Amino acid sequence: MAQRKAALACTECGQRNYQMTPTQTGQSVRLELKKFCRYCNKHTIHKETK
Repeated sequence: MAQRKAALACTECGQRNYQMTPTQTGQSVRLELKKFCRYCNKHTIHKETK
Protein backbone atom coordinates (compact mmCIF):
# COMPACT_ATOMS: atom_id res chain seq x y z
CA MET A 1 0.00 0.00 0.00
CA ALA A 2 1.36 3.42 -0.94
CA GLN A 3 1.92 6.06 1.70
CA ARG A 4 0.12 9.38 1.50
CA LYS A 5 2.28 12.44 1.02
CA ALA A 6 1.65 16.05 1.92
CA ALA A 7 3.65 19.12 0.96
CA LEU A 8 4.50 22.12 3.11
CA ALA A 9 4.00 25.40 1.23
CA CYS A 10 5.43 28.79 2.17
CA THR A 11 2.74 31.29 3.19
CA GLU A 12 4.59 34.25 1.63
CA CYS A 13 5.63 33.01 -1.81
CA GLY A 14 3.50 29.85 -2.13
CA GLN A 15 6.36 27.54 -3.10
CA ARG A 16 6.10 23.92 -1.95
CA ASN A 17 9.48 23.32 -0.35
CA TYR A 18 9.10 20.28 1.91
CA GLN A 19 7.52 16.80 1.60
CA MET A 20 6.20 14.86 4.60
CA THR A 21 3.97 11.95 5.49
CA PRO A 22 0.96 12.96 7.60
CA THR A 23 0.77 11.23 10.99
CA GLN A 24 -3.03 11.18 11.33
CA THR A 25 -5.45 10.43 8.49
CA GLY A 26 -8.62 12.08 9.85
CA GLN A 27 -6.96 15.28 11.02
CA SER A 28 -9.02 18.41 10.31
CA VAL A 29 -6.37 20.98 11.36
CA ARG A 30 -3.49 21.53 8.95
CA LEU A 31 0.04 21.52 10.28
CA GLU A 32 1.94 24.83 10.45
CA LEU A 33 5.70 24.94 10.97
CA LYS A 34 8.28 27.68 10.84
CA LYS A 35 10.87 26.51 8.30
CA PHE A 36 13.47 28.04 5.98
CA CYS A 37 12.27 29.03 2.50
CA ARG A 38 15.08 29.07 -0.04
CA TYR A 39 13.06 31.26 -2.41
CA CYS A 40 12.32 33.97 0.20
CA ASN A 41 15.75 33.39 1.81
CA LYS A 42 14.31 33.57 5.34
CA HIS A 43 12.37 31.57 7.92
CA THR A 44 8.62 31.69 7.24
CA ILE A 45 5.53 29.76 8.28
CA HIS A 46 4.82 26.74 6.06
CA LYS A 47 1.34 25.20 5.93
CA GLU A 48 0.43 21.65 5.03
CA THR A 49 -1.13 21.13 1.58
CA LYS A 50 -2.45 18.03 -0.13
